[in-house]
Amino acid sequence: MKKPLRVLVLMHPSLVPPDTLKGHTPEEIATWKTEYGVLHTLRKLGHETLALGVQEELNPIRVAAEEWKPDIVFNLLEEFHGLSNFDQHVVSYLELLKLAYTGCNPRGLVLARSKAITKKIAAYHRVRVPAFFVAAKGQKPRRPRSLKFPLFVKSASEEASLGISQASIVDGDDKLAERVRFIHESIGSDALVEEYIEGRELYVGAIGNERVRVLPTWELDFGRLAETGEPIATARVKHSPGYQKKHKIDIRRAEGLEPAVERALQRTTRRVYRMLELDGYARVDYRLTAKGELYLLEANPNPEIAESEEFASAAAAVKVNYRQLIARILSLGLTRPGRVS
Repeated sequence: MKKPLRVLVLMHPSLVPPDTLKGHTPEEIATWKTEYGVLHTLRKLGHETLALGVQEELNPIRVAAEEWKPDIVFNLLEEFHGLSNFDQHVVSYLELLKLAYTGCNPRGLVLARSKAITKKIAAYHRVRVPAFFVAAKGQKPRRPRSLKFPLFVKSASEEASLGISQASIVDGDDKLAERVRFIHESIGSDALVEEYIEGRELYVGAIGNERVRVLPTWELDFGRLAETGEPIATARVKHSPGYQKKHKIDIRRAEGLEPAVERALQRTTRRVYRMLELDGYARVDYRLTAKGELYLLEANPNPEIAESEEFASAAAAVKVNYRQLIARILSLGLTRPGRVS
């Protein structure tokens, strides 16, 4: 991208980073590493940036658009007004303002946000998913007789492993009711109850609009955790460096996959990307059983893109460095099909 751009970067107000890392602890840096990395990289690419914290008001976006006149908005928001399922409304507002933006369109965000809708669409397209049902907020779970224990209980809409722990795996109706109630009361969402799939946890990134590039498969290696409990991606497993070090948990390129499985991951990820109408960039999560059966767990538009996380690492594995990745994400936002300028 030759021409320097004005890039308005949207983020949560608490995540607006300082100008330098000096004087900040690793724990502090970890909270806003993505925001700092994106802003720092955009400036290295020669672009002018403005970080804007957005939480409860849309008007600051309009004011910044009118007064600062950005060429594109780099969207790092994962919620609005404290609600994760409101992020698509912010993107819709950007479209109403006729602003170019990075990441996924609002239709894809709506479809992928609901794990149940994702699974229903996937099943229609003959993509294997765990058997499941949804326990609506405030209602007791009614388990279909065909759905056998153990079962896995999680929020039907929240991301980042919110509400997931070892207690999420239940082996009886009493524990099922207790965990569903926990999701309803603590998370404030419907509960998704699905067949628990034993196997390897695999993540596949994809980037593109009309043409989609699928990145190498990454794996969450549960380390010692597999010896003391069920290997599931809790919040601490995914986001706590201390916990990861203690249990030797690692997220790295998947090794030893059969060629047929590799091809299936590439093919299925493209299908999921298109059937959910995703664009920009996304990550698709799977479980691979010992029998080689691949189960779609969920799709995550606008996933974590810190340089140290799996999406950027997977891009680096195919010789797309972090600067090139951020530049590519910008380019996709500027060339989105159907964009009104």
